[in-house]
Amino acid sequence: MPVPAGLGRFLVLVTVFLCAACGLVYELELVALTASLTGDPVTLTSVVLAVMVFAMGIGSLLAKRLRRRAAAGFGAVEAGLALVGGCSAMALYACFAWLDQPRPALVGCSLAIGVLVGAEVPLLMVLIQRVRRQDAGRAVADLFAADYVGALAGGLAFPFLLLPALGQVTGALVTGAVNAAVGGALVLWLFRRDLTVRARWTLLVANVLVLAVLATGTALTAPFERAARRAVYGADVRVAVHTGRQELVLTGGGRAGRPLALYADGRLRASARDEYRYHEALVHPAMAGPHRRVLVLGGDGLAAREVLRYADVRSVTVVDPDPGLVRLARDDAGLAALNARALRDPRVRVVTGDPFGRLRHTGPAGYDVVVSDLPGPTARDGAAPYSREFYGLALRAVAPGGRLAVHAGSPAARGAYWTVEATVRAAGWRTLPYALGRTAS
Repeated sequence: MPVPAGLGRFLVLVTVFLCAACGLVYELELVALTASLTGDPVTLTSVVLAVMVFAMGIGSLLAKRLRRRAAAGFGAVEAGLALVGGCSAMALYACFAWLDQPRPALVGCSLAIGVLVGAEVPLLMVLIQRVRRQDAGRAVADLFAADYVGALAGGLAFPFLLLPALGQVTGALVTGAVNAAVGGALVLWLFRRDLTVRARWTLLVANVLVLAVLATGTALTAPFERAARRAVYGADVRVAVHTGRQELVLTGGGRAGRPLALYADGRLRASARDEYRYHEALVHPAMAGPHRRVLVLGGDGLAAREVLRYADVRSVTVVDPDPGLVRLARDDAGLAALNARALRDPRVRVVTGDPFGRLRHTGPAGYDVVVSDLPGPTARDGAAPYSREFYGLALRAVAPGGRLAVHAGSPAARGAYWTVEATVRAAGWRTLPYALGRTAS
């Protein structure tokens, strides 16, 4: 060892920590990106977890063949994991944009990453015993402790650091670079005497190539995402922003182009061609009665625009969990024109936060009308705004005789539409299901 045994053991455990963090980031990135592209988070999370756990078992069995060359095997595993995991987000996005088939890529990436992650711990177990012989039980306990703490760090770093600061594609590429650097450094420095000269040069060249591929991918992320958006949305993409919660895209809006359209995570949220039909049908029936104080759940300003058509409305509270959407609806010229600059009206107060939490902290009889203009229960924020508890809180928040308008989807999807109606009724409301053309509320 080039360092004392105690320091060498510590460096191995640090490597376990960092590799575990990278592995969990890959897993979360697969779930988050594919769920945002397909809108099916429950199924896809189950698929990723099941496939990865199964593949980890296979990887652990395959690692037995590498025990005699544990250092070289671990170096090769980390180089492969960095390449596959780092490029997985870009591969998934490409399959979605140009092939419209992200699910096979999801299963393939999950399988490959799981096999490589499963091979890590058995090989590290051999390496830590070469640093200093110790009781097998203690060695396993130390390795798994570092592994679990690293998974915690990766799980926290993904939503709070990597996703908001770098985005999904760049975040995965940077994670892969960290993975390659850490794994390569451990083997090529601490365990270099376990390698033949040929193995040493092979691993060095492999890690340099992996880092070069990841660096090239990072440099090309912006043009790649622009090309993928053109393939998905057409050539007239005007605005594309990652808010930390979702990707928002505005298309059209020019004099000679298509009507302005707002997409959230690849799904159409509003189109200037016909959104007024939906928002008029959602808002105006609920305004038949006292409506001085109105709560609007949904921050694109389009439902608030319809509420503000009533001159006797005194206050409108708009709540949305995504501050990026609120900024876009308030500051983008095209979207602000579409919502008639509703979010700048002096009667409007905008609150960024969880709609469920907002209702929970609203006192009894705080509003005359509640308008729930939120994405469906398959979206990222899940089914909480479509639960009996949510509607019960809304019932408490309205004054006697108050009304609640809920977006329930299309009546063509009879199961979802009537489930929403039954849930609202179960919370104590008297319901009136209705539809206008293909738009239902």
